Amino acid sequence: MENVKTTARTIALPSPDLLLKIFAGISAGIALILTFTISDYYIFNRMDEYGVIFCLSQWIKKAGLVMIVLAAYFDCRSCADGAKYLLPLPIILSCLLYGDYFAITKIADTPAQEIYNSINLFFPLWLNMTLYFLQNVTLGLCCAAIVMRDGLRADRRALTACGLGMLAAMPLNVFENFFDIDEIPADSFLRFKNFTIWHLIALLALAGITIGLYYFLRNKKEEQQHKYLAAIAVSLLLQYHSKDSMLLGDGYNVYNTVFACIPLFICNIGVYVASLSVMLRKKVLYAISFFIHAAGALTVFVYFGKDEMSNYGIFCSYSILFFCFTHCFLFALCVLPSALGHYKFTIRQCITPLIYYFIVIVTASVASALVTSASMEWHTADGVYLQPDEWLMPNYAFTQINPLPFEVPPVLTVKIWNYEVNLLYVLGLYAVYVGLFFAFYGFYKAFLAIRKKVLAKPTASPVPAYGAALPDAEIAAADELNDGQPQDIPDGQAEQTEAAEDEPTTEKQGD
Repeated sequence: MENVKTTARTIALPSPDLLLKIFAGISAGIALILTFTISDYYIFNRMDEYGVIFCLSQWIKKAGLVMIVLAAYFDCRSCADGAKYLLPLPIILSCLLYGDYFAITKIADTPAQEIYNSINLFFPLWLNMTLYFLQNVTLGLCCAAIVMRDGLRADRRALTACGLGMLAAMPLNVFENFFDIDEIPADSFLRFKNFTIWHLIALLALAGITIGLYYFLRNKKEEQQHKYLAAIAVSLLLQYHSKDSMLLGDGYNVYNTVFACIPLFICNIGVYVASLSVMLRKKVLYAISFFIHAAGALTVFVYFGKDEMSNYGIFCSYSILFFCFTHCFLFALCVLPSALGHYKFTIRQCITPLIYYFIVIVTASVASALVTSASMEWHTADGVYLQPDEWLMPNYAFTQINPLPFEVPPVLTVKIWNYEVNLLYVLGLYAVYVGLFFAFYGFYKAFLAIRKKVLAKPTASPVPAYGAALPDAEIAAADELNDGQPQDIPDGQAEQTEAAEDEPTTEKQGD
């Protein structure tokens, strides 16, 4: 009888690290899709109606998502340790306490609202519920993958990571639980408008956040700096997409339809470009974010546009908190890589950003015209059309509504479908912003020159041997130095020195 040998074929399972990356990516994708449902953020300013425990569990899930993304793609072990203990209970509670969460919708009181609802309420209930519970499953699987990879032990820094995660993912409409904006007069001191105390506080916040982050990061290793910048980028993207849900529910500023979610506003595109520049470490993305989006974010902080075209509410309303949070951290992401020495932007690199901005301004003009033209033809089932003051004016990249206190006459126009674009205004807008970009670059070079002067340290000159003869030129130079006057550096040597200073640090330091 012959002996038959059999061999067992083993199937190699994906590593826990790879599983974590897969499940984290799925969770993040689902979270992005779910922002296009009203319920996603509608609950946070109605915590008494939907339950504090349920709302808190949803908040913790968003914080956990930020931590898991950082743990999966940026090797943040403290975030991994925190997430595996922070998330399981909120996941269970959100599966049990959802109540009327999926039943949230909007009632049409006017023909215009009926038309807007037909656009905004495009997300089917079955898909909302399916993705909601699927995200709970994938978040749980992320926690399991972390335990498989790292075990049950947790570093004490996990508590700090949890606290920062909760702060980064804070629903910015949570403060609206404590006031009713409809009961606050339009001329109240609490209302946010240009050149008020709240405007000054916003400017100080912009400066304080940027300078504070610089001093916090400057003495850390480069890889640590990169992780912190990535954490800011992930938090910024999470907060940016909260606006999708708010638009469909309570509205953001003067916008209340899903068309305002299209990222054709300059700073909205900047959120993606700046975030990707620090995540992918691509210099072309950094050049665009530094030259275009840093100046754009700074400009709108200096002047928020005409008061009649904005409705930010009071200083702690969602609209103004969202605007300040996203623009402060957008500006920080645009300038910190240069301040920390990761990159050096030179004037030669401005060509690509200028072409990019021209493409954006043209695309924004066409898209604005198409949305407005389409809204002119929308009507209810009874044949009631939108009135002219109800037409959608998305005003992408400010190409439709002039935010400045002077008008540009429509002497040169081009018609796109039903809407006439003021071509002279659009071209002027491009020219004005290009001027602002170069002015920002000029301030940047002036800052570098001042910093170089302040940080410059006097160096001792070599002392010749006793009795050695010195040429006349060297004697003159030594006398100049002794008098406290700086020595002249030959042009070639100065250029080499400046070029060496401009080179980014290439040495990689470990954690």
